[in-house]
Amino acid sequence: MEKIKAIALVSGGLDSWLAAKYMKELGVDVVVVNYVIPFSDCSERSRRIAAGIGAECRIILLTDDYLEMLKSPRHGYGSHINPCIDCKILMLRKAGELMKEIGAKFLITGEVLGQRPMSQHRQALSIIEKESGMKGYILRPLCAQHLEPTVPEQEGWIPRGKLLDFSGRTRKPQMELAAKLGITDIPCVAGGCLLTDPNYAKRLDDYWKHAKDFTVNDAGLLKTGRYLRLSENAVLVVGRDEKENGAIERLAKSGDLLLMPTEEMAGPTALGRGQFDDALIELSARIVCRYCDLNGKPSADILCWTVPSIEKRLIHAGPIPETELARFRM
Repeated sequence: MEKIKAIALVSGGLDSWLAAKYMKELGVDVVVVNYVIPFSDCSERSRRIAAGIGAECRIILLTDDYLEMLKSPRHGYGSHINPCIDCKILMLRKAGELMKEIGAKFLITGEVLGQRPMSQHRQALSIIEKESGMKGYILRPLCAQHLEPTVPEQEGWIPRGKLLDFSGRTRKPQMELAAKLGITDIPCVAGGCLLTDPNYAKRLDDYWKHAKDFTVNDAGLLKTGRYLRLSENAVLVVGRDEKENGAIERLAKSGDLLLMPTEEMAGPTALGRGQFDDALIELSARIVCRYCDLNGKPSADILCWTVPSIEKRLIHAGPIPETELARFRM
C-alpha cells in the first residue's frame, strides 16, 4: 500500500521537528518545507531535520509576498512587529498550493494549543485554517486531541488515537517526546524570527517611519552592525567585526555611502543610506573613527566613497565624543 504523503512546515524549532518526525514514525511520507523570509532563515537546520528523519526537504524563499503582507497585516502585530497570524496564513496558503502540485494529502505543523499567546490559541488556529483556505487539512499532531478531527483523521489516513494532547506553555511533554524519538540536538525554543526581537523591531520601526520603500536588502542591513539615525533622511550602519564589515560592503547599493579607515589602521566599515551632505559625511567619519583602534592617536584617516564610484575621498577625523554619539544610537 502506497504511503500517504504530507507536507510538514518546519521553522527549525523543536515543535515543528517533533511533529515532522512523529508523523514519519506513524508511516507518513513526509516532505519537509521551510519558508525563508527576510527576517528568519532556518534553512540549514531544516535540512538537518529532513536528513535526520529521512525526508525530502524543500527550502522556499518568501520575499515580496511577505514584505507586502508585513506592511499592513490584517490581524495586526504581536508585542513587536511580528504579524504571526498573517504570517502563518500566508505560509499555509503557499504550502496548500505546493500540496496540490506534489500530490500531498495534508499539511503538518508543530503548533501546540496555548503555547504562544498571539497565534496558538483556539480562535487564532481557527482563523488561520479558514483564511489560508486549508480548513480541515492542517494536522497539528502534538495537540490534535484538543482539536476537532481533521480530514486525515476522518478519512482514516491517520488514527486519531495515535495523536497527542500537548497544551499550554510547559515544555516538559516536548522534551519527553524528543527523548523517545532520539532527538538530542535540541533547537532553540524561540522561533528565531527577528520581528520578535525588540532591538530589531525598534530599528525596523524607525526605518519604516522615514523610508519610502522597504526591500530585502534593507531587512538585511537592519540586522547588521550598529544602527544610528543621523537625520530624518539618513542612517549609518557601522560594523562590529570583520564578518559584519564584509556583510555591509556586500549590502551596499547604488547611492550608498561607504566609509572605512585606511589599511594602516584597524576599524569598522560603515554604510550610510539616505541623503548625506558634507556635514553628515564628516559626522560619519568621526563616528567611524570612534570605533577605530587608534592606539593612542588623536585621529584617523577615513576613506569615503559613494557606490558604485571607485573614487575615494580621504577625511582626517577625530573620534566623536560618547555623549554626542549617544544622540544617534538606536
